[in-house]
Amino acid sequence: MTEIPVPSPVVVHRRPALSDLLRWLFGAIILFGVGYWLVSSAVDEPERFVQVTVIGLSNGMIFALVALGYTLVYGIIELINFAHGDIFMLGTFQTQSIFTGSFQLPLLFFTISIPLGTAVSVDSSAVEKVYAISMALVLSVAFCLAINVAIERIGYKPLRGQPRLAPLITAIGFSFILQGIGLSWKGGGRVAVPQIVPDTVLIGENGTLLDFGDYPYYTVRDLMVLLITIPVLVALTVLVQRTKPGKAMRATAQDRDAAAMMGISVDRTISFTFALGGAIAGAGGVVYALYVGTTYFQLGFRLGLIAFTAAVLGGIGNLSGAVLGGVLIGLIAAYNDGFGDARWTYTVIFTILILILVFRPSGLLGERTPEGQ
Repeated sequence: MTEIPVPSPVVVHRRPALSDLLRWLFGAIILFGVGYWLVSSAVDEPERFVQVTVIGLSNGMIFALVALGYTLVYGIIELINFAHGDIFMLGTFQTQSIFTGSFQLPLLFFTISIPLGTAVSVDSSAVEKVYAISMALVLSVAFCLAINVAIERIGYKPLRGQPRLAPLITAIGFSFILQGIGLSWKGGGRVAVPQIVPDTVLIGENGTLLDFGDYPYYTVRDLMVLLITIPVLVALTVLVQRTKPGKAMRATAQDRDAAAMMGISVDRTISFTFALGGAIAGAGGVVYALYVGTTYFQLGFRLGLIAFTAAVLGGIGNLSGAVLGGVLIGLIAAYNDGFGDARWTYTVIFTILILILVFRPSGLLGERTPEGQ
């Protein structure tokens, strides 16, 4: 029997469209310009460049903490929890309250204060400072965790089967409610947080560890950001990758129906995710209050917007992407403030975000999906 030869498939080589070539050429020009600007700044002022980089890294780690809350929730139920930034803001307020001696439960029209005896100042002993910071971490984390879980139960769970626009609008509504609570709690002005972590220079001129002259310098506050943020990020990664609740989170994120068929409680997993996001917001609030020293009721909207941008930049739904995006946004903002014009920082951040999404819609570390290709 004679076999009929099967023709080999014809490979069609599609020539790239002119618009794609122009888009990539434009991106290359922008990348070259930014690289040239950074290299020239580093060559002209190397000490200042290193110092600005240190500031950018510290700010970026705080952005990463807040961005993780956005990316956790989005990865599970594909919801942008716009109230997350305001929960972070309430975490900074609670930290300020604890440092001034009380744990507070804010309501719309009055506040319940529970004395703790944790009032501290820069002149307090090291034991008192460590105790106050530990109490702030535990209580602020628990406070923000409870708020986030309550929001999920009250506002998001009943809308789980509804169109995505409904929970999105609900999230915006909760954001305004939490801003109102913050306004009635601490007022409309900036609130000073007791500076219990000294701004002692560790590395730099007269540094206690190393003396490198005027610049660069590295302070105790910068080290504090790393000592709190890095363990939180490592613990979160281990929890998601190695523990049973983390595996349930990943299974629910991939296919909610299949996870339910395998015996995973989807409702419990979603609530656990919101609890985890709230806890991270509380930890971020403590770090921000210690590092910056002031807070205000609109902080959640402004910093939350930057953190959400960081999550999208790194690839929303990806934990490593949130950290990478936070660090990159922190560096971008610091370089623009240090070598450019601080008035254009937000413009620069969102311009770079748009460019990244034009060339890689899934973000830097996000997975490409058929819908996004």
